Amino acid sequence: MKQKDIALILVIVFVSGVVSLLASNKFISPPKHDEKAAQVEAIMEEFKQPDQKYFNEQSVNPTQPITIGGTDPNQNPFNSR
Repeated sequence: MKQKDIALILVIVFVSGVVSLLASNKFISPPKHDEKAAQVEAIMEEFKQPDQKYFNEQSVNPTQPITIGGTDPNQNPFNSR
């Protein structure tokens, strides 16, 4: 490369950097710091009982184990008989 080529490349890099800086400042605005955070309700000591429509003595208990099929386990599952 010649001396003029290197100087031309440096000038182009500098000019493109300045143009991109000006363009980014024009289109991208800085963030605004005047936003407020949402207020959170305080945790109370008292516990409100759940609705009796859903939580009562006659309701189905989903934590009970479910058994599918008989209780006799297959001791030989790959037997060809």
